[in-house]
Amino acid sequence: MTIRASVLSLIILLSGCGQKPADSFSVFVEDVFRQGFEFRPSAGTASGFHEFDSKIEDLSAKRQQLRIAELHAFEQRLAKLRESKLSENDSIDAELIDSGIKSELLDLETLQTWRNNPMGYVALPGEAIDGLMKRNFAPHKDRLRSVIARLKGVPAVLAAMRENVANPPKEFTDLSIRIAEGSVAFFTDTIAGWAKESLAGDSALTKEFTEANTAAANSMRDAAAWLKKDLLPKSKGKYAIGAENFRRKLLYDDMVDTPLDKLLAIGEANLAKDYAAFVETAKKVAPGKTPMQAMDVLNNDHPTEADLIASGKRTIEAVRQFLIDKQIITLPNEVRPIVTETPPFERNGGFASMDTPGAYETKATEAFYYLTPPEKEWDAKHKEEHLRLFNKAVMDLITVHEAYPGHFTQFVYANQYPTKTRKLAGANTNAEGWAHYSEQMMLDEGFGNGDPKIRLAQLEEALLRDCRYVAGIKMHTQGMTVEEGAKLFVEKGAQQPANAYEEARRGAYNPTYLYYTLGKLQIFKLREDYKKAKGAAFTLRGFHDEFVKAGPMPLKLMRRVMLPGDTGSLL
Repeated sequence: MTIRASVLSLIILLSGCGQKPADSFSVFVEDVFRQGFEFRPSAGTASGFHEFDSKIEDLSAKRQQLRIAELHAFEQRLAKLRESKLSENDSIDAELIDSGIKSELLDLETLQTWRNNPMGYVALPGEAIDGLMKRNFAPHKDRLRSVIARLKGVPAVLAAMRENVANPPKEFTDLSIRIAEGSVAFFTDTIAGWAKESLAGDSALTKEFTEANTAAANSMRDAAAWLKKDLLPKSKGKYAIGAENFRRKLLYDDMVDTPLDKLLAIGEANLAKDYAAFVETAKKVAPGKTPMQAMDVLNNDHPTEADLIASGKRTIEAVRQFLIDKQIITLPNEVRPIVTETPPFERNGGFASMDTPGAYETKATEAFYYLTPPEKEWDAKHKEEHLRLFNKAVMDLITVHEAYPGHFTQFVYANQYPTKTRKLAGANTNAEGWAHYSEQMMLDEGFGNGDPKIRLAQLEEALLRDCRYVAGIKMHTQGMTVEEGAKLFVEKGAQQPANAYEEARRGAYNPTYLYYTLGKLQIFKLREDYKKAKGAAFTLRGFHDEFVKAGPMPLKLMRRVMLPGDTGSLL
């Protein structure tokens, strides 16, 4: 505590040196994000700020403590700025930044994820370097030099893991081993192959790259061995964060203050409602058979391992055209996402994701729609269970969620978000809530032409999120185990056993992954209230356009923007 207090005093002292007598909110915002990217330079690159390209995160304990001090200094500055009357836009942004500061402090000071979860350490090198490789924002050779600079920092990242992480939950170490082992080939094969274009004929650069890449690959290989041989036997920590920390995390991340008992009751009621609809719809798909047998009708129509990416590509145009034909939302351009495999270092239990460039990226604006293939070492049964998730009906819904009008559509509006804060900060109840809301909304508007198979798929996707909602709360506040969570996903979420375990284990490190269903319910409530306020002037496209243009704020702030003066409840 003495060291922390000294560092905090130094930060406050330095922040005052040469500073204008009166701080301003605009200067404060610039400082918040600049220092944030200095702490997480790979996030700076991802957001489009390329002055951070040659840096990689310092994850040492000393730097974590310095970051804590920085955040407390920002808390003090913001409190002083809020003593004077801010404009409405600044007031909204101040609330968003304040929640972000509190969230990061909860993670660093209280939960201390950097001490009990090795996943962030082993995933970071691949993510930091992949961000430089896959988007063509600068000449290849310039990006290669940045890659080399980050490669040189990889051993220190993994050394920090060994110094900082002592007793994580077994679930975290298991996933870290998967990420680390899968990442070795990324260095030895993927990065080396990408670098060849600029290395040809440049012996000095080749030598520098080879040495840096070899050291990075070896350090990742050593890290995988350390995780397996040294850390795994010692991984006896508990993943549950407890009721109070769960409440605070939900409040800071998503501005939701609903009491946990009421929140759980809402989730369980929604799970029961969706499950009843799932059972009734299953009867239409497969009369006389069980709901799981009805799902087998869908699951049997799944792609092969070789056809997985192509199956994703086939869904894009049809879903996009439906938005246009039915006037669901305005699409501002003709850009499409690139469908490809999830990189090894991002295979942490998820099945599909959207990787979009930051709002300040002006050159390399490609977005990547990732689908996770089966792991090579899995047996045939495990691969089959994994691929069944990507059946045709579900694949359509995944594309709705990830691309149109889900995450990708929000991304193409990013340059219209009104402030820097709203371009760089957001909430999962908005982003994931919007994507999940889109699945149900699209079918309600006629997508699938009333085919009960796609409605069954939509309900299965809803049940998956409902189970995340219930499992997340119970695993972290009521003692539910991962195995008990997996049973919930099988019995009420219609998941294959292997996928159910992956889903429950995700809840161990992602406590509040209730944000899908919670956000969806909040958006439907906002739409209902917005429709009442607009009366005859309401249009679905108008609501959707205004929603996505405002930025991915917590729904509490979204209501403040879309319904000025409204005091209605979020749910």
